[in-house]
Amino acid sequence: MNRPAACYPYFSEPFAAMAHRGGYLDPSDAGRENSLYAFGRAVDLGYRYLETDVHVTADGHLVAFHDQVLDRVTDANGVLAELSFAAVREARIAGVDQIPTLDEVLESFPDVRINIDIKAPGATTALVRVLQRHRAQHRVCVSSFSRQRLSKFRSLLPEVATGMTVPAVAFSAYVPLLPRLIRPSGQVFQIPVAQDVKGHRVRVLTAQLLRTAHKLGARVHVWTINDPGEMGRLMDLGVDGIISDRIGLLQEVARSHQLWAD
Repeated sequence: MNRPAACYPYFSEPFAAMAHRGGYLDPSDAGRENSLYAFGRAVDLGYRYLETDVHVTADGHLVAFHDQVLDRVTDANGVLAELSFAAVREARIAGVDQIPTLDEVLESFPDVRINIDIKAPGATTALVRVLQRHRAQHRVCVSSFSRQRLSKFRSLLPEVATGMTVPAVAFSAYVPLLPRLIRPSGQVFQIPVAQDVKGHRVRVLTAQLLRTAHKLGARVHVWTINDPGEMGRLMDLGVDGIISDRIGLLQEVARSHQLWAD
């Protein structure tokens, strides 16, 4: 049975202000994304929600990291899935921080909720093991652009909240009747405001999608919003959460809209 979002402790906050990769876009913290430092800085500001992607190393260790390769944000090179955990741990984000394991993120921030995106095929079963080991099923939401990964995860850990698949988002945004006939799996739509499709800018966040989501008992979280004016417009529209790199700005706007929980 696909339960509504209100049945999950993860969604107990009325509005989710979420630190994307730790909310790393700050002049003093350039490039230190997805590090324990970035996550800790967000938590120190009062954030109750963090966002991270997960990958698995060649020898089966689950790490909290965005890219498939080390090259962009670390002082090392190589495809993460082809490297041993020992080699990955030698890399430094922005030349400073180790790439954290998901175990370390869960242990370091035991009272924080975490949105987890499965980015690699082999990461699904590793994620299930980590969540079970920490008994963290109640404080995470799992999503993926891969329908296969998400379906596998749901079959292995059905008690965890999950995001909607891309087809479910499309149906809810543009086909008014279908979601009433077939309830999509998942508890939250995690979407951009708009998406480029074959050279055309297509709006993803629609009034229809918001209405459909709320009728289904689902939430709507929008990524990745770094402009304060757009943050305010989305809050006025009634979205249930915003994912941002600019966590100081998001905090200010959420407070001005009485949506920040101190």
